[in-house]
Amino acid sequence: MTGTLDGDPALLVLLAVVLGGLGLAVGSFLNVVIYRVPDGESVIRPASACPACHTPIAARDNIPIVSWLLLRGRCRACGARISARYAVVEAVTAVVWLGLGWWALAAEQLSLLPWLLVLGSACVALTFIDLEHHRLPDAIVFPLYPVGVLGLALAGILGGAWPLADAGIGIAIWLVVIGGLWLISGGRGMGFGDVKLAPILGATLGWVGVAAAAVGLFAAFALAAVVGIVLMAARRAGRRSHIPFGPFLVVGAAVGLVAGQAIWEAYTQALSGP
Repeated sequence: MTGTLDGDPALLVLLAVVLGGLGLAVGSFLNVVIYRVPDGESVIRPASACPACHTPIAARDNIPIVSWLLLRGRCRACGARISARYAVVEAVTAVVWLGLGWWALAAEQLSLLPWLLVLGSACVALTFIDLEHHRLPDAIVFPLYPVGVLGLALAGILGGAWPLADAGIGIAIWLVVIGGLWLISGGRGMGFGDVKLAPILGATLGWVGVAAAAVGLFAAFALAAVVGIVLMAARRAGRRSHIPFGPFLVVGAAVGLVAGQAIWEAYTQALSGP
């Protein structure tokens, strides 16, 4: 599963439709996860219902994005406003699935795609939860450890390559930096949820390459610094304001995955001079 589909546009279109459609469906489920997991509720039962009147949502009103648009963001039963976040989560998840599919094809890493889709979906949920609740629930993070081992093992079996040393280096880079900041700051500069997520992201990026892991971690801090400066300049935050770092870890990891090797090569060439 390391080849590409460049020679068959029809298959590319089909893959895009399948990934996009599945991404929308997964995004609909992630809305349940984002809403219930922070409160310790089951994501299976009861069935989805209006938060205001608790009327169960009919199948026709549960079509990703389309139903929200047709209902104009309101409950059919009581007319209560339904947050646009539901449609945003569905759209973002579809984009994430399409983006990961595109990267896997371009990088000839289709064997890694199943795990990336699982991790990407979990990261969407973690990002929205962290933005709202300022925490990364163990109920989502901890299952990623065994699933990640299975996902990387599947990638090794299908792809025929086992970059375990690079994955280990990726774990070390992310865990030492994130865990070190947590220890030094006494938990004030970095949440422990970030520490628990770090090895998962580090291992995945390291599997792709040490450059991806290093650039991804640097990108996370660079993005956090830029956003922090912008928020302070706009007087939306102060030096002691708590800004969730999980979303920056996720976006930084995405940068490392997609462009880590290219950024690293450009950096080393710049250092070596003309």
